[in-house]
Amino acid sequence: MSQPAPLSALLRQVGVFGQLDDQAVRLLEEQMRLVVFQPGEVLCREGEPSDRMFIIVSGEVAVLKQVDGAQPVEVAMLQAGEIAGVMSLFGPALRSATLQARGDARVWTLDQAAFDQLLQRHSVLARAVLASLSRHLRRETSVVARLLSRDDARRFKIAFFDSKPYVETVFRERNRHNDALEFFEARLTRETVSLAAGFKAVCVFVNDRVDAAVVEELRDLGVELIALRCAGFNNVDLAACERHGLSVARVPAYSPHAVAEHAAALMLTLNRRIHRAHTRVREGNFSLAGLVGFDLHGKTAGIVGTGRIGQCLAHILAGFGCRLLAHDVFPDPKLVERAGVRYVPLAELFAASDIISLHAPLTPQTRHVIDAAAIARMKRGVMLINTSRGALIDTRALLHGLKTGQIGYAGLDVYEEESEYFFEDRSDRVITDDVLARLMTFNNVIVTSHMAFLTREALANIADVTLDNVHEFMQGRRGVELTNRVAAAAG
Repeated sequence: MSQPAPLSALLRQVGVFGQLDDQAVRLLEEQMRLVVFQPGEVLCREGEPSDRMFIIVSGEVAVLKQVDGAQPVEVAMLQAGEIAGVMSLFGPALRSATLQARGDARVWTLDQAAFDQLLQRHSVLARAVLASLSRHLRRETSVVARLLSRDDARRFKIAFFDSKPYVETVFRERNRHNDALEFFEARLTRETVSLAAGFKAVCVFVNDRVDAAVVEELRDLGVELIALRCAGFNNVDLAACERHGLSVARVPAYSPHAVAEHAAALMLTLNRRIHRAHTRVREGNFSLAGLVGFDLHGKTAGIVGTGRIGQCLAHILAGFGCRLLAHDVFPDPKLVERAGVRYVPLAELFAASDIISLHAPLTPQTRHVIDAAAIARMKRGVMLINTSRGALIDTRALLHGLKTGQIGYAGLDVYEEESEYFFEDRSDRVITDDVLARLMTFNNVIVTSHMAFLTREALANIADVTLDNVHEFMQGRRGVELTNRVAAAAG
């Protein structure tokens, strides 16, 4: 078991204390108190005044919120090293959530009275904290932004579900329409939908579950817009949205270069065994045995789906000197002319390609487009790349192909049952998905956690387009008037 971080290191993670010198940190350490909370014990309650800051040393502390008298909903879980209640040190405040120990939790605490006495007795500490506080409390920080959003009822309120720190950071930085943004770590589900009370819009991602029951509840809570911060929308019941009068908008393209470049990175890593070579060298093994790759130049690459991402990949692979085959229900003549792509039926693409990369949307027609029959048609030892949607591949068929050698390499940024694992830290738990666990045992397979989109440029584009979609809605545009509207299929 790893040792808990020293208190000084934990204190320096608190924004307003991050720049304090060693003397100031030692003064704070002397006033901290270590408390052990029993399973189920409450550290503080939502809506009640609190004057304490908490730093988790070990164990877990659940963050619970209650909406309209319903049962409290767990919206986050604080782990070792995480902090809560910093601003309570600067004045009594009503807690915005309940904190409850899950199992035994060891927690450092500091209350406002002790903190005030420190500031009064030690002018050096007071000056240091004031200087750090002035740097920390910029208008864009989450604390100040939340206070402003609660104080100004005229601003359009958006609830972000399945949020991560990088999501909150970029949306606050790009919030040029001055919307009121609230971020929840919890995914949008039937159990958490009550968190949307009081918001006109919800912003969701690929693993939020916006089914018919959730849509109906959103309508009852007064939500009018579902703003997807992604291109895919197969997790939203569009027919239910239409029945209940909710508009849906998406980000049709944020950075096709980001996803295409990630697909190319998977190809290069698998081909030249970069992942294996890196691990070997770190262990002092400089052998080259088993690391032989092949030239991409002259190989045939098949691209399934030639939208913006597929087009970007075609140009990248053309630069490597690959022969390019493609399949799409809407062939692009310009791609034929500029990149030398030849459109062919899927069966021919499967049979002729050394590398196959998937860039098609997930529809009933494309679900498991890569199944046992498709794999059987492919060249033996083919490289298969998927940065689009997990369910394009029948993973059990892929496993069989890997075991028999029919599939020589697989690079996956998506997985059809990813919602239980991707975007979360599961390193301290057993992976109970037998298919995923088996998949990751192959040394010719690379799995990344749906991160192909994760570049600074893509995140900025996602935030800009999402907030522009919301702004259009605020201005009264509805239905077909919305630039990036998503509608239910006719019939």
